[in-house]
Amino acid sequence: MKHIVILGNGISGITAARHIRKHSDDRITVISTETEHFFSRTALMYIYMGHMKYEHTKPYENWFWEKNRIELRQAWVSNFDFENKTLTLDHGTDVPSELIYDILILGVGSESNTFGWPGQNLEGVQGFYSYQDLETMETNTEGIERAVIVGGGLIGIEMAEMLLTRDIPVTMLVREDAYWNGVLPKEEAEMIGRHIREHGVDLRLETELEAIHDDNDRETALRVTSVTTKDGEKIECQFVGLAVGVHPNIKQFEDTKLETDKGVLVNEFLETNLPDVYAIGDCVQHREPLEDRKPVEQIWYTGRIMGETVARSICQTKTSYQPGVFFNSAKFMDIEYQTYGMVPAETPEGQKSFYWEHPSGKISLRLNYREDNNALVGINNFGMRLRHEVCEKWIKGKKSIGYVLSHFRDANFDPEFFEKHEKTIVAAFNKFSPKHNVRLGGKAAFWERVWG
Repeated sequence: MKHIVILGNGISGITAARHIRKHSDDRITVISTETEHFFSRTALMYIYMGHMKYEHTKPYENWFWEKNRIELRQAWVSNFDFENKTLTLDHGTDVPSELIYDILILGVGSESNTFGWPGQNLEGVQGFYSYQDLETMETNTEGIERAVIVGGGLIGIEMAEMLLTRDIPVTMLVREDAYWNGVLPKEEAEMIGRHIREHGVDLRLETELEAIHDDNDRETALRVTSVTTKDGEKIECQFVGLAVGVHPNIKQFEDTKLETDKGVLVNEFLETNLPDVYAIGDCVQHREPLEDRKPVEQIWYTGRIMGETVARSICQTKTSYQPGVFFNSAKFMDIEYQTYGMVPAETPEGQKSFYWEHPSGKISLRLNYREDNNALVGINNFGMRLRHEVCEKWIKGKKSIGYVLSHFRDANFDPEFFEKHEKTIVAAFNKFSPKHNVRLGGKAAFWERVWG
């Protein structure tokens, strides 16, 4: 019986543990410094907002782990002896312990970026990634009068929404000329920017942080009291949220033989350069990324797939990592967001991009397709829900833009009685590209013809 040690109890590590247990009787130990049990990281914001309690974010009951013979250790690995397959564990006591493994899986996640700003280590300045960050934010925002968030993206919008639920005024500093326009095309970025302002956020575009300040009049000046921008403006605040991305958590491997770059370097089987050592999840950097994929992809579902892949390689057949069609989802205040395939901020050469936006300014659809054969390559969807399996099938199957729009009802996943937009979207596309002359099909179209 092998001893498989998993470092990290996030989605990738726990998925690996569960699938290894399904297919083997090997001993499994999961080590984490963050929390004793696995929880849904995307739900942390709802704890702060009062919508959930911590125990509600745990997908499995506490008894699940013992019943499934998955040992949990809450400790910090203070030393890696890869040659002798031994970890030194620090439990917060004077006496460390050693743990010997046969196979080691590294799922150590990410940590928040900082860029050397003066004052970034003051009290009241933080990122938002871990459970400890949630606890720190509870303390840092108690009784404050204003918050400043530096950066946009998904973490920034989460922090803004959290703070607004406690009636804390928020200023957001975004260096680009539209919100998250390094990822979103111009129209979507502007739509989300308008929506953020409608919620009362003081969104400052083309504005960069210069420094974070404390109160120089006090003898012990440790807490943030203001920031200044590169334009010289001073903004009074008692909390600064740093939302300028995350990076793989690999500092602990600096003085080891494990090969790293931006992340832990792995091959197509998620193997590192060391025997019997795998890496999965946010900490991974692929040596040879798959087509249309990035070397580092810090997304929930890719972490889950990596966990399944490693478990299959260890217990059954050596399996390469195949994440399929790119997908991501999020929520910008009240607007849900889904993206499938490749929809970069700028339309690539050889492609066309059809964009439709509802008059409300809160619902939109973008379809990118090839000019030569009209095959769909990507979808951006805001404010309405589409079926994942349908969108993935269209892109994988290289369905034409005409086929996609004529069958668009097949993808609709909005609840009953919600407004339907298919007819309006098809009409807009026919105006955009008259040569296609798309007709909306499906059962609903048949009954519309019958009943007029």
